[in-house]
Amino acid sequence: MVSQFGSLGYTIMGKTADLTVVQKTIIDTLHKKGKPQTFIAKEAGCSQSAVSKHVNTKLSGRKKCGRKRCTTNQENRSLERLVKQNRFKKLGELHKEWTEAGVKASRATTHRRVKEFGYSCRIPLKPLLNHRQCQRRLTWGKEKKKWTVAQWSKVLFSDESKFCISFGNQGPRVWRKSGEAHSPSCLRSNVKFPQSVMIWCAMSSAGVGPLCFLKTKVTAPVYQEILEHFMLPSADQLFKDADFIFQQDLAPVHTAKSTKSWLNDHGVGVLDWPANSSDLNPIENLWGIVKRMRNETKKCR
Repeated sequence: MVSQFGSLGYTIMGKTADLTVVQKTIIDTLHKKGKPQTFIAKEAGCSQSAVSKHVNTKLSGRKKCGRKRCTTNQENRSLERLVKQNRFKKLGELHKEWTEAGVKASRATTHRRVKEFGYSCRIPLKPLLNHRQCQRRLTWGKEKKKWTVAQWSKVLFSDESKFCISFGNQGPRVWRKSGEAHSPSCLRSNVKFPQSVMIWCAMSSAGVGPLCFLKTKVTAPVYQEILEHFMLPSADQLFKDADFIFQQDLAPVHTAKSTKSWLNDHGVGVLDWPANSSDLNPIENLWGIVKRMRNETKKCR
């Protein structure tokens, strides 16, 4: 129902509509003067029930409209404890344990409550960091904090990433909140994936180099061929004749003596890098975009 009130010059929708600041002021002023609610409702341009609820300090907007929640706060806290006890439980397992405790809720309700706690179901990250590695990451971060945009623009970031090419299960998932990706309780030391393909790529602030599809196991000689046929062309494409710094992680084939010799012989400077710190590499954002596009393609098939 739509009503038009000329005295106020605006339109309201139904008796449960939220009151504006102007309406609340009119109601409070006329109520203090002892005016009847029917008169106040007409002057404020709202229903009498809305006036009554506001006077009794019960009207708080549309948030309290709708069906009553089927679970209590105590029951919700018990579900949150189940999630915290084991972050790797499936939704079905959480729902079963919760309902077996006497809670009457559907699977959809269980999922909504877990989402309300701030948890999202994600693939757990690896690897785990020990205390020494954490300290080195901190030291590295403090040193590189002083770098300018111009300095970072000279870095050629590189990385390999595995892409799933089958439609099978991608391993266990974990319930975690925003910012908990590297929390110890949300990490798995080993995650197995179905059939996949490994791709190497390099990028800088100037763009992305050519992709290298790895069909064999990456050994030091294989990696040096990648550097020869893909890294150097990427550097020529992105930096032309300007100097650059090559970034790579501390994988064994990257730190092998023969690989170090190859880099020295070709005059390639290497950026110092902390161990197990793929999350510090901006190319991970690029991999994330590509993988999300890949997943969307799967859904469309």
